[in-house]
Amino acid sequence: MTRTHEKVGDSPEGKGVEVVSDAELADCVARAVKGTEEALSMLEGRWKMMILFHLFARPVLRFSELERAIPAISQKMLSQQLRELERDGIVRRTVHPQVPPKVEYALTDWGRSLCPVLDALLKWLESRGASPTG
Repeated sequence: MTRTHEKVGDSPEGKGVEVVSDAELADCVARAVKGTEEALSMLEGRWKMMILFHLFARPVLRFSELERAIPAISQKMLSQQLRELERDGIVRRTVHPQVPPKVEYALTDWGRSLCPVLDALLKWLESRGASPTG
């Protein structure tokens, strides 16, 4: 028969693992859910990921270049998605004062930091056996 005190050595406390209360765990989960919702809301939108991947491939693109690269998107939607990405600090918009106006879009440093995150997401998807293209 095994004694109780012998099993206690295998408890999390015995291995230096911090034990949290139910309230602390619930708070941690709530923060994680809120943070995940915030991150996903910045990336949601039918065209945002496509815009980001084009900007990963070419660091600076004019509005017209993005429009040509994504032929199915309307000017209004492209403009809206770019404004949201700019508002969230992912994309930087530069207006050059000339005629005709020249507007360029580039990823901010923070926006560029998304590249490995999205790459990891694609690798995660591939690990399931699904291909990102179909």
